[in-house]
Amino acid sequence: MTTTTLLQTPLRAFHLDHQAQMVDFAGWEMPLKYATGVREEHEQCRRAGALFDVSHMGRLSVSGLHARRLLERVCSRRIGDMQDGQCRYTLICNERGGVRDDVIVMRTESDDYLVVVNASNRLKIIDHLRAVIDERSFKVKLEDRTEKTAMVALQGPKVMDLISGVSKEIPTLKRYRFTVKNLMILKLIVSRTGYTGEDGVEVILPASAVNMAMKLLLKDVDQSKADAVLRPAGLAARDSLRLEAGMPLYGHELGEEINALSCGVDFAISLDKSEEKDGENFIGQDALVRTRDAGGPETRLVGIEIEGKRTARQGMPILIAGEPSGAVSSGCLSPTLDKSIAMGFVKSAHAETGAEVSIDAGRATLTGRIVPMPFYKAPKKK
Repeated sequence: MTTTTLLQTPLRAFHLDHQAQMVDFAGWEMPLKYATGVREEHEQCRRAGALFDVSHMGRLSVSGLHARRLLERVCSRRIGDMQDGQCRYTLICNERGGVRDDVIVMRTESDDYLVVVNASNRLKIIDHLRAVIDERSFKVKLEDRTEKTAMVALQGPKVMDLISGVSKEIPTLKRYRFTVKNLMILKLIVSRTGYTGEDGVEVILPASAVNMAMKLLLKDVDQSKADAVLRPAGLAARDSLRLEAGMPLYGHELGEEINALSCGVDFAISLDKSEEKDGENFIGQDALVRTRDAGGPETRLVGIEIEGKRTARQGMPILIAGEPSGAVSSGCLSPTLDKSIAMGFVKSAHAETGAEVSIDAGRATLTGRIVPMPFYKAPKKK
């Protein structure tokens, strides 16, 4: 019997110090939850601030003469009109219009980009990029910086006030913008992005500097206090937070066999790329154009509010008007709303807000209705 050695993030000691339950996630040893429990971590993020270790996500440097052309070819969204310091959410599709991954592209300089990919797809996306580079004879330097760096997310309504004590510039960043900061001897990439529905930042820093950075980030925070501004949160709370915010997760709402136009992220798909000067189709665009011209995808992602406290699970069949219509992709009991919520794919003809649904949970049938997403929106600051 062979055992697989899990990759460890630079914050492993921090997790153990805070009594984290560690699990295997995409080949990484990651914190599922801490001693405080998932619900408390979730609520901590909504009321104040939570710190997530997201170092398992891939960080790929793409630079060189043809860096932009490579990313235009593989990304579903325009890259060439990005400004320095801008982040852009986009899909990387396969030839059939399915989703290889959803990624964040960050433009650092004129021909330099950083691409943040999902942990489970890092090696697959590296192989895909290399194949396109070879096919097109692109002059591109592709470097995997994942294990050389760490990445943490600080999310919550009080996070920006906390950060303002360290930097006056970062709280002025617009959403989906980033800056490079020198903090003592540390070089940090700080982006105003996140995956919880709350305001906050994601920080990329050298792996060797994690201990110093954590001391700086937490120096004014007494985590023993019930009203601490910042506390650690694990993968379980991250999942329930993103579900409340209606954000898709690869392997659930996104996948190689799921048409990109079904996933509710049409804003990240530019089907007219080839109409631009020197433009060309991205991989998968032809298939998606055919889908659009045929009247749209067969199924669409919808939000579902379920009666009672029973939780719908991925794969459970969805029926509408007594007719099989699709399946659940994600579900949880929302700590914020105190309601059972789910996302799922249903036939496009059935994807109307207010439609009543039944979910086959095996020994029970769950009833609910289709509702707009996101389920939760962070209150606007006055």
